[in-house]
Amino acid sequence: MVRRPLTLQARLMAAVIGFVSLILVIVAMITSATLGNTLEDQLERQLDATADQLTQRVQQYAVQANLLNVPLTAEYTLGNVGPGPVRDDVFLAVVPASGDPSGVIVTDDGATSLTSAQLFEALSGVDTASPDRGPVHYSTVNVGESGSYRVTVDQLSDGTLVVTGLSRAEIQGTMTQLFTVIALATLGGLMLLAVTTALTISVSLRPLRVAAATATRVSSQPLDRGEVSITERVPESEADPRTEIGRVGAALNTLLDHVDSSLSARQQNEERMRRFVADASHELRTPLASIRGYSELSLRALPAEPEQAPSPATVEQTRTALDRIQAQSLRMTSLVEDLLLLARLDEGRELVHGTVDLTQLAVEGVADARPTAPDHEWNLQVPADPVIVLGDSGRLHQVVTNLLANARTHTPPGTRITLSVARVNGGAELRVHDDGPGIDPQVRDELFARFARGDSSRARQTGGTGLGLAIVKAIVEGHGGSIRVESEPGDTTFIVTLPSSPTADRAE
Repeated sequence: MVRRPLTLQARLMAAVIGFVSLILVIVAMITSATLGNTLEDQLERQLDATADQLTQRVQQYAVQANLLNVPLTAEYTLGNVGPGPVRDDVFLAVVPASGDPSGVIVTDDGATSLTSAQLFEALSGVDTASPDRGPVHYSTVNVGESGSYRVTVDQLSDGTLVVTGLSRAEIQGTMTQLFTVIALATLGGLMLLAVTTALTISVSLRPLRVAAATATRVSSQPLDRGEVSITERVPESEADPRTEIGRVGAALNTLLDHVDSSLSARQQNEERMRRFVADASHELRTPLASIRGYSELSLRALPAEPEQAPSPATVEQTRTALDRIQAQSLRMTSLVEDLLLLARLDEGRELVHGTVDLTQLAVEGVADARPTAPDHEWNLQVPADPVIVLGDSGRLHQVVTNLLANARTHTPPGTRITLSVARVNGGAELRVHDDGPGIDPQVRDELFARFARGDSSRARQTGGTGLGLAIVKAIVEGHGGSIRVESEPGDTTFIVTLPSSPTADRAE
């Protein structure tokens, strides 16, 4: 069976409570040991005073017992010599040099003699080998049901041993009470700590739980197809970037924003692709239908008999059909070449760099554009000195041609079109300006997008595929440059900025 892993909250609580418990146990042990040693020292000081008093009494009784010829016993000593002991709970044992030992315990209820077994048990734990009063020796013995006693041994001049002890019941009671208080206080403190820690961790981890719940809801959404919008976000109150866990929620929100933007871009690209496929299908279907129709017309115009010569009308009709077939083939070839060029530019394999004179390209571009639109006014503004850049001459010529063709196509007759070249910030800038009706703002944002063909403010006069400006942008960016448009009614300018040489990776 696989063990279920502990949650982060459970691990944190276990670590905190375990560490605090260890500290409390160590503190309790140190406190108990210190207090126990202090109480034992106090008891030993009291034992010294009691032992001195009782030893003097036993010594006095020993003289009398010797004169009276009676045995030296502990009971007779306490009963016949002076007042009682200094305190209750006293243990006294007398071991004569010759004779039987005797012992007695004094409590609040009086003196109680010890049996031989009790006395033997008590004296077995006492060190009587060297009872000199130099360094005092203390021992702890158990005296039957009377409990534990702290004892010391004194020796009289005749060799009699006097064993004096005080009860440890008070120390044991104090220590028991201390342990009880410490245990209850520790248990209560740990319970309070557990509740406080659980609440603190629960509140601290709430943003993480909210972020996890948000991620779970997002993961259940279908994102692989169709128009998708991710509206789930971690609430701002749980995504405070000033906290460690809040930064997780903030990072998740940022990630979701990027994913949502990417999905929107993907959907827009899919829609553009569908539009392009429809447009490209239409563009290809029209010339293919023309080719098929004119081919069938040419076949029908041929004489039925191979030996029969075609009439002049048939020859002329066939020539016209073949011209139309060639024109439509060229149209399809242009579309396919544009698509192939974009694919090659994406792979970075199409550009061949060399020294390019933009001034010469501008002159040739305007010269080529004038015959195609004599109803437009063409202007050229170039500096006296050549503007040289490092790039692909053929592709930069295509940029000039496409921009001039775009201005010519989407402006009415009589429009003034100006092509200018200048040096700017160590590079070059090429501008195509016209005073036509301008570009619809709704189309401007997608003007350089591939497959974008919508243009409501400029009348379309040719069957373009929507790839011209996309090709221009790909070529310019392939040279490490940029292109932008500024447009308003009567003032539209396409601005191409090129560096003097492409970056190392572009050139490579």
